[in-house]
Amino acid sequence: MAYYIEPEESAEDSDELYEHHRIVVDNGQALLRLDKFLMDRLPNVTRNKLQGAIRSESVQVNHKPAKVSYKVKPQDIITITLAEPPRDTDVVPEDIPLDIIYEDEELLLVNKLAGMVVHPAYNNWTGTLVNALTYYLRNLPTSRNGEGRPGLVHRIDKDTSGLLVIAKTDYSMAYLAKQFFDHTIERTYYALVWGVPKEPQGTITGHVGRSVKDRKVMTVYPDGSYGKHAVTHYKVLRSFKHVSLVQCNLETGRTHQIRAHMKYIGHPLFSDATYGGDKILSGTSSGSYKSFVENAFKLMPRQALHAKSLGFKHPATKQHLQFDSELPEDFAAVLAKWELYEEQ
Repeated sequence: MAYYIEPEESAEDSDELYEHHRIVVDNGQALLRLDKFLMDRLPNVTRNKLQGAIRSESVQVNHKPAKVSYKVKPQDIITITLAEPPRDTDVVPEDIPLDIIYEDEELLLVNKLAGMVVHPAYNNWTGTLVNALTYYLRNLPTSRNGEGRPGLVHRIDKDTSGLLVIAKTDYSMAYLAKQFFDHTIERTYYALVWGVPKEPQGTITGHVGRSVKDRKVMTVYPDGSYGKHAVTHYKVLRSFKHVSLVQCNLETGRTHQIRAHMKYIGHPLFSDATYGGDKILSGTSSGSYKSFVENAFKLMPRQALHAKSLGFKHPATKQHLQFDSELPEDFAAVLAKWELYEEQ
């Protein structure tokens, strides 16, 4: 049977990773149930995952949600949004403590510590959040052959702290993934940035993509010539003359979006070595002030960024849930240090 699957633009380089396909059904296609049709076209996706995606409306036929029993017809256009599939690399379950702030049968929320990598990758095969979740969720019915499948639908950088939601069922994973893809998840971050923005609140819009000079760094391309559309809304909560505490709300979720956007408007995150925030960018570079800033860097030797709150619709109850978290010790300590400096 002739058909083609063309990948659509997705959030592959962002905080949310998805498979997103568009299938145009061939003229010779016989009537076939939607789930069976997709099982043939997406052999690496389990039936449970596909059926969960269909029920959560992550699969649409001709731009409308369809039931599992829908009969696929010639020239149907099928779009599929799935959460990132499990990696081929085996994940070793590890008994690592987790700060779980909420859990029910469908999902759980974790307050991730700074320094913990979310997903195993080169040079970080163990000690990750996924290793910890694989152990914690090892007795779930969705585990396969004793191997847990943590339902990650988004991620935050290694040295960023804060909230992550994890799905515990295939259906919840698909339902949450669709909310992230549709940008209906409320995500609030707190960032300490260098300087004081001219406007107390505003919106930063500019494509974010990898730098041609350094693939580890993301750059803003305001003309849209490269990268992917990105929007960050910010609000200055408090300024300390040389630094400011800023609330950032993500409309999109590109890799390093807040870090790249804040640097783009001239206010890199405090202590962010990747984007130049680990140098004194405001105030004198000598004397007691220099010593004060260097001590602050030692208190928080990572970017001053915390994923403070998450709001989303619950997969089962369909009620809106809102979760908030306290600033971690290092962030709170540096903030208190700047407050004291301003008073003195």
